[in-house]
Amino acid sequence: MNILDIIEKKKHAKELSENDIKYFVENYVNGNIPDYQISALLMAIYFNKLSINETYFLTKTMIDSGETIKLNSVHGIKVDKHSTGGVGDSVTLVLGPLMASVGLVFTKMSGRGLGHTGGTLDKLESIPGFNINLTDDEFINNLNKSNISIIGQTANIVPADKLLYALRDATSTVDNISLISSSILSKKFALANDALVLDVKVGNGAFMKDVEAALELSEMMVSLGKKFGRNTKAIITNMNEPLGKAVGNSLEVIEAIETLNGNGPKDLEEISIVIGSKLMHMAGITKNEEEAKNILYKNLNNGKALSKFKEMVELQGGDVTYVDNTDKFKLSKIQKNILSSEEGYVEEIDALQIGISSRDLGAGRLTKEDSLDLGAGLILNKKIGDYVNKGDILATIYTNKEDVVDDVSHKITQAFSFTRDKVTYDLILKEID
Repeated sequence: MNILDIIEKKKHAKELSENDIKYFVENYVNGNIPDYQISALLMAIYFNKLSINETYFLTKTMIDSGETIKLNSVHGIKVDKHSTGGVGDSVTLVLGPLMASVGLVFTKMSGRGLGHTGGTLDKLESIPGFNINLTDDEFINNLNKSNISIIGQTANIVPADKLLYALRDATSTVDNISLISSSILSKKFALANDALVLDVKVGNGAFMKDVEAALELSEMMVSLGKKFGRNTKAIITNMNEPLGKAVGNSLEVIEAIETLNGNGPKDLEEISIVIGSKLMHMAGITKNEEEAKNILYKNLNNGKALSKFKEMVELQGGDVTYVDNTDKFKLSKIQKNILSSEEGYVEEIDALQIGISSRDLGAGRLTKEDSLDLGAGLILNKKIGDYVNKGDILATIYTNKEDVVDDVSHKITQAFSFTRDKVTYDLILKEID
């Protein structure tokens, strides 16, 4: 067996065997196959696609390329969620404590933000002292103490994905359903959870731009979950405007805390409740999702979910006083209100432009090496369906970079479009069970 035969096989749209896939992944990770040959194979995969079986073998081999975290010593039913990335998406910070508050164990490895999408780790690190670099033993101990822990992915988890993703990015082969699915699920299944809900974002602020492509990706990942024996479901959610009102690290943590106090934006609350109700039903602790929703709404309002968030912060070294008093978060010094020069109902908000604006204000990265201003970002004062008068505040920006204020102000103004007619916004577009 050699890599040229495997490239030739996929070039002619033939199905790769498990041994073919193990050969090229293992030898690439070990440095025995050069980038240019794997690049050729990725391009052949991009055009001729992978079957469900090929995708399963690729995902399995990627998981086996590194370490996995065994959770046998963690008591209870382990649950997780994954979002394909959007703008203002702080669902993990709300959902995790909610799950812990009903007795489920929320186990999550998260990532950092890049480009216009935010990262959960960056948000949590805006709480002084919060440590995302736990050892496996610390992670497991925290889960047994409080039912929740959120950590960063270690270097030894799925090394094949890091190598293949970097090459996909450099060869414009990122947007292939099988390659996306294997990348996501190899990282998810390296952590031995019992139930997983995938939040596949679609719209101008998401990687997937149309519902058909998002549905194809969702169905592929749910099918793979079943082949791995993992209880997996998916929802497709609308990212044609940012989720919630806050975009930026400290700002989103503040908003999540407000939501856990029962005072958050309704769209962030709704997605958290819907995903949470699915996980509860999948775990068998409620007869149906409606019963689960009632319990979760109750725990948002009685302090139980917030208490679990505080437990996680304390166990991971964070300063809990910031949760008790969000005024302690240090926001960027320059603050400016962006006023509307038009009137009418908000018809669209370009979430991508809002995400780029937040990045330019200092809240995001262009490269992985960029440093963040954790207090930068923006708060949206108007969302789709709201009525706006001339002179109303559309958004408030926070930055320490005076030279970007005018350009970002223009971007935000241009991101809003208006209509004379009342409009509605469907948040949850599909559910794939």
